[in-house]
This record gives sequence, C-alpha cells and structure tokens, in this order.
Amino acid sequence: MNKKAIIGIFVLVLIFGGFLLFRASPQETTIATQSETAKIPKKEATSFNTLTSTQLAAMLQQKDFFFVNVHIPYEGEIKKTDAFIPYDKIVDNLDKLPTDKNAKIVLYCRSGRMSEIAARALTELGYTQVSHLSGGMIDWEKNGYEVSLA
Repeated sequence: MNKKAIIGIFVLVLIFGGFLLFRASPQETTIATQSETAKIPKKEATSFNTLTSTQLAAMLQQKDFFFVNVHIPYEGEIKKTDAFIPYDKIVDNLDKLPTDKNAKIVLYCRSGRMSEIAARALTELGYTQVSHLSGGMIDWEKNGYEVSLA
C-alpha cells in the first residue's frame, strides 16, 4: 500500500472512532427518554363506542339518546338528529349537549373521522356514554338508509 492509502484509512478510522466515542449510548438514550416521559402527565383512559349503521338504525327505532351531526360543512343529515355542532367546536358548545355527563350521546359525520375526533374530546371531558357512527353517512347510505338534505 502506498502512503496516501494508509493515511486515508487512518483518517477514516479516526472519524469513525470519534463518532462512536461521542454518540450517546443506547442506555443513556433510554434513560433520558424515560425521564422525559415521566414528566408528561398521563391522561385518564377514555373510551367511546363505535356503532355500525345497522346498530344505529335499530337504536333509532326506540331513540333514547341525544343525536348530533358534527360534520362540517353541512352535507346532509340522518332523521331524528337533535343538534348540529361542528366537530372542532364541540368543546365550545357544551351548552347544546345534555348537562348530564352520563347521558347517551351519538355523534355522526360524513365519513366517521370527524365524529371520532368529537367523541374522543367528549370522553376526555368526562362524558361516559358517547358513541359515534363508523363510516358516517357514507356507510349509512351504502347500507340502504336515507340521508336527507334540509
């Protein structure tokens, strides 16, 4: 080997060795991560029910819940809807919901995404009987049920 090749290899070994020397070990990284995680307050477990269109149709026959369309913008509604509250404003409109946090509340939107977000927000506020329609009005119509435009 010539001198330049030996010097090149030596420089690479130094650079690689320095990298290994100065990077944090996995153990140090884990300890730091655990320490940071310990500082974050843990939220109480929240849960809500996910309903199919068939389940909701059966429930609507003997309706005993507060029924909310949370979709924005307005794209239709399912009969017997009690309120229209934008999903991202649900926390600002608690006065439109039952005051009893144990009351049954069913949320829906066009696809199920917005109602799931709103359901999570309500359960985090302590509402205990929150449900949302999986697949929303799209699934509702797909299963032969009617969505009406006001």
